[in-house]
Amino acid sequence: MAQTSNIIEVQEATFEQDVVQKSYEKPVVVDFWAAWCGPCRMLGPVLERLAAEPNSNFVLAKVDVDANPGLSMRYGVQGIPAVKAFHNGQVVDEFVGAQPEPMVRQFLARIAPSEADRTAATAEELLADRRWSDAELLFRDMLEQAPANSTAKLGLARALIGLGEGCKAQFYLEELKSIPETLVSAERLFPLAAYICSAAEKSDENAEVTVVEAQYRQSARLFSQGKIAPAMDGLLDVLRYNKNYRDGQTKAVMLGIYELLGDDDPLTNAYRREMASVLF
Repeated sequence: MAQTSNIIEVQEATFEQDVVQKSYEKPVVVDFWAAWCGPCRMLGPVLERLAAEPNSNFVLAKVDVDANPGLSMRYGVQGIPAVKAFHNGQVVDEFVGAQPEPMVRQFLARIAPSEADRTAATAEELLADRRWSDAELLFRDMLEQAPANSTAKLGLARALIGLGEGCKAQFYLEELKSIPETLVSAERLFPLAAYICSAAEKSDENAEVTVVEAQYRQSARLFSQGKIAPAMDGLLDVLRYNKNYRDGQTKAVMLGIYELLGDDDPLTNAYRREMASVLF
């Protein structure tokens, strides 16, 4: 392992200075490992690669447990690899065992958020407040810096749906369906994006439609205008008429709205209960 300013090897004699004291300046992530440990050989390169990234905001300290048994005992290391994050002289977070890179990134974002992490957190707050336009701008900025950022693509798709731009959102959601970390959210949001997209399409005004179909289409228009609660009321009326209307599409649209708003949104909680009473 090559020594860099962000990746260091630490022994018992240097631990206090290189980890405990250093953690008052920036977070220090300690990787307790051993040469004979297979999972350590899987996790170690992931940690080293992330520590070497240009925007890295932490120090990676490597501790060989065979050469430093006192440190293992001091910090209660019973299985390896064991990763412990230090901040202001204390262990603030930890995990044991080899983890996939997305999980390691989430761990690092908690203890050593980068500028991109802070921007993403702000954008997520804007989504929670339904400030769709502001969130769209931030997520687009993030994608300019990192075009492959799937989190930013998902956030942008949500913002576009909130703005009534379902057709544009579908473009990003199709791509996100092929990424394991975003697959579930993308599949839940896609029916809603398609529904909003259909509201923007011109229909034959002379064509006869049933009352329930008219209600279904009107709810799409209401949602596109930012009138979320009235749109959900209309969709519930459709479900009251036929629980499986359009082969379950109405239910899928409602679930997409819950995914868009998030579990903590008051509308999600209220309408989930109401939909359950209609369906069951």
